[in-house]
Order: sequence, then C-alpha cells, then structure tokens
Amino acid sequence: MAVKKSSAEKRHKQSEVRRLRNKSAKSSARTCARKFVEAVHAKDSERAAETLKSLIKELDTNARKGILKKNAVARKKSRMTKLYNVAFGTAFAGK
Repeated sequence: MAVKKSSAEKRHKQSEVRRLRNKSAKSSARTCARKFVEAVHAKDSERAAETLKSLIKELDTNARKGILKKNAVARKKSRMTKLYNVAFGTAFAGK
C-alpha cells in the first residue's frame, strides 16, 4: 500500500524548492550588481555598460516573477543608472 502524503508536507516541500530558487535568483542579482560597481570603480565604461544592461535584465526578470518587489527593483535600477551617468558623464542607453 502506498503511504499518502499530507497536504502540509507537500506544501512544505514546494515552499522549500521555491525558497532555494528565489535565493539563487537574488544572489545572482547581487553578484551582477557587485560586478557593475567594480567596473565603475575601475573606470571601465564598456564593461560597466555591459554589466548594467545584464543587471537591469536580471532585476526585471526577478520583479516579473515576484522574487523582488517592483518598487525595490525600480529603485535599484535608478541608483545604478545614476551611478553610471555620474561616473562616466553620459546618459546610459541600455535598451
């Protein structure tokens, strides 16, 4: 006979899988942000523009999936774009 799993056990297992997936996505976004800041401090405008573009894409994806809140993503994108514009004196045209 099969042993039936309770719905609480199933829900716990599902939430654990989601938690780990969300943790990975957040970590990836933080790593991307760190690489961007390092590129800005190194005065490498090409690499900074490239990493900013990928950072914005990653943040937007996380917001769409509900991993990060929409306003938090907007704030981070705004601050990073502002950092780029101040550091290199040009407007970022990433899209």
